Amino acid sequence: MDCSASSRTIHIFCDASERAYGSVAYLRTDSGEGQVQVAFLAARSRVAPKKQLSIPRLELCGALTGAQLASVLIKELTVQIQAVVYWTDSTTVLNWLQSDSCRYKVFVGTRVAEIQELTDINAWRYIESALNPADDITRGRTLTQLTGENRWSHGPSFLVQPSVQWPVNPVSPVTEEQEALRTTVFCGLATSASDRAVPDIQQFKTYQELLDAVTQGSHGAADKMSLTADDYHEAELVLLRHAQTESFPAEVALLKAGKSLPSTSRLLTLSPEYDRSSSLIRVGGRLRRCDTLSPDVLHPILLSASHPVSKLLIQHYDCELHHPGAERVFAELRRKYWILRGREAVKKHQHTCVDCRKWRGTPQVPKMADLPPSSLRLFRPAFYSTGVDCFGPMLVKVGRRTEKRWGILYKCLTTRAIHLDLLPNMDTDSFLMSLRRFIARRGKPYELLSEQGTNFKGGSRELHEAFLALEPALKTKLAAQQIRFQFNPPNAPHFGGSWEREVRSVKNALRTTLGDQTVPDEVLRTVLIEVEGILNSRPLGYVSSDFADPDPVTPNCLLMGRPDSSLPQVVYPESELLSRKRWRHSQVLADHFWKHFIQHFLPTLQARQKWKTEKEDITAGTIVLIVDQQTPRALWQVGTVKTVIPGVDGRVRTAVVQVKDRTYTRPVVRLIKLPALPQDSTDT
Repeated sequence: MDCSASSRTIHIFCDASERAYGSVAYLRTDSGEGQVQVAFLAARSRVAPKKQLSIPRLELCGALTGAQLASVLIKELTVQIQAVVYWTDSTTVLNWLQSDSCRYKVFVGTRVAEIQELTDINAWRYIESALNPADDITRGRTLTQLTGENRWSHGPSFLVQPSVQWPVNPVSPVTEEQEALRTTVFCGLATSASDRAVPDIQQFKTYQELLDAVTQGSHGAADKMSLTADDYHEAELVLLRHAQTESFPAEVALLKAGKSLPSTSRLLTLSPEYDRSSSLIRVGGRLRRCDTLSPDVLHPILLSASHPVSKLLIQHYDCELHHPGAERVFAELRRKYWILRGREAVKKHQHTCVDCRKWRGTPQVPKMADLPPSSLRLFRPAFYSTGVDCFGPMLVKVGRRTEKRWGILYKCLTTRAIHLDLLPNMDTDSFLMSLRRFIARRGKPYELLSEQGTNFKGGSRELHEAFLALEPALKTKLAAQQIRFQFNPPNAPHFGGSWEREVRSVKNALRTTLGDQTVPDEVLRTVLIEVEGILNSRPLGYVSSDFADPDPVTPNCLLMGRPDSSLPQVVYPESELLSRKRWRHSQVLADHFWKHFIQHFLPTLQARQKWKTEKEDITAGTIVLIVDQQTPRALWQVGTVKTVIPGVDGRVRTAVVQVKDRTYTRPVVRLIKLPALPQDSTDT
C-alpha cells in the first residue's frame, strides 16, 4: 500500500454526550487498484464541564477538538495527505458552520470562527450516531469489547467502500437554535438633502477646499466660474449646520422645538438661541442692547472645538492672518464664531503648525547637568583643569599708529583662579606661545577646555602633530604628560559658562579703568595683571559679618599664600630661614584653603540655579530649526537630527543636524523642534 500511486485521506469523527465529548482520526489509504486500508491514528477526549450545556453546544465543542486534532496531524505526519474529511452526527453544528460566526453569541461564535479558520467548511459531512466511532468516546467501551474486531480500531465499515456509498447529508430543513443567536438591533441615520451635500471632511486640508467642494456638490457639475457669492454663502450655512448637528444633536432638537435646555448642557451659560432664518444655533448672551456692533458679533455661531470644521476654520484664520499670536487669531474668530474652549483650540493648532513653530518656537533646554569632574578635582594644584577663552580686540598705541591686541584668559575650574595674558594676533602661533608662558608660570595643566575657536583647534592640532613626530623613546616618556584638549560644541557658550563669566568681569574692569582711551601696550599689559590680582582676591563662598567667624579664602590663598596681594607676607627671623617653618606655613595655608573650600564653598554648588525641570530628549529623525543669532529668524536653516550625543547622565544636550548635504554639531538649546514637514515641502 505504500507506493507513489496511493491516495491518503484523514477522516475525523466527532461526537458529544452529557458526560464527555471528543474526536477520533483514521487514515484511509487507497492504492488506486481497489485495495483500501483504514488505520487508527489518534483520538482526543474531554470531560464535559460542570456547568450544564445543551447537547448542540457540546457537539460544537467536540467538532472543535476534531478540527484541532486534524491541524496537529497534518503538521506531524510525514506522508502526503490528499484531503481531510470531518464527520459529525449533529445537523445543528453543520448549520452553524455554514453560517457567519458574527450571527451567534460569544460561546458559539468564537468556536465557529476557530473551526472555520482551521478547516474547509465543505469538508464537513453528516453521519448517523449508530455509525459514528466517536460515540465510543462519549459512551465508553470495555476491554472485552475492544479485543476483537471493532469499529474503534479499524474505523466504520463504509470507509473501505467507494465514496459514493458513504452517508449523505440530510435534506430536511434544520431549525435554528434561537438561544445561540445574537440580538439584532437596527442602526440607521436619517439624513437630509443638505447633509448629503457635505463630503468627508477628513479628506480636505484647508477650509477653502472644503467650502469649494460643498458649493460644487450643491450645484451638481456646474462650472466653478458660474458660482456666485450667494452660492458660497449658502454652502457655508450648510457646512455650519452639519457641524452643529453632529456636535450638539440634543440641543439642536430642543431649541428647534422651542424647548429649554437641561441643566447639564454645556451651552447653558451662553443662553443659546435658534436662528430660524439660517437654521443655526447662536449665542444669546447679554449684549443684545448694543447698537454699534454687528449682529454676527452680538450673536456669533456656536461651534465645538473638536469638530473638523472648527479645526479647519482655525487653520484658515491662522493662515489668513499670517500666523500671529493665539490671542489675535482667537479675537478674529470671535467676530463671527463662538468656539467652545476656543483659545485652547487655537493654541493647540499653533503648537502643531509648522509656520507658527518657525516664527515663535523656542528651544527646550534640558535639565542642568551635574558638575563635571574638572570642577571637582580637589587637593590638586591650581590650574590642574583649566578653561581657556579669548576676548577683545583692544586698541593700543605703537608709536603714531594703533594696533589690535586680544586678551586670553586661563581659569582654574576648581579653585576659580584666573591667569590673564595678551595676544598680538588671533592665530595658532600666538596661542601656543601664550600657552608656553602660562605653563612656565603656573605649571602644566592636566586638561584644557575651550570653545570651538580656530586658534584653539589649531593649537591642539599642532601639538598633536608635534607629539606624533617625536622619537619613539621620547614619546614614551612624554605620553603620560601630554595635555588633554577638550572642545565644547559649536555655538554653545553656556558649556563654558565658568570662564565666560570671568571674561565679562575682566571686560567690566577694563571698561572702568581705561574707558575709551587708547593706551600703550605696556600699560594695557599692566592693567590686565592688576585686574587678574583683583579677581583672584575675591572671596569664595559666603562672607560672614560676624567677627568671630574665620576669614573667607580667596584663590590667592593657594597661589601666593595670602588672601590679597596688597597684604604683607609673614616675616621670619634670620635664624629660621633654613628651617622647615616656611614649608610648614605653606602647607598650613593650603590645608586651610581646601578645608574652607570644602566646608563653605563647595556646598553652594549643589543647587541648580536654572534649567531645573526635565525635558523630553530630542531624538534622531526630528525636524529642527537651527538658531543662529547672527542672522534674521527668516533665514534660519531647517534640518533633520541625524544623531544625538548623550551626556554622562544620559540626557541629550548635543545633536548632529543634517541640512541638505552638510552636517552641523549644535547644542540642544540652539535647536527648535518642528512638527513633521509636509511631504511636498521643499523648505530646507
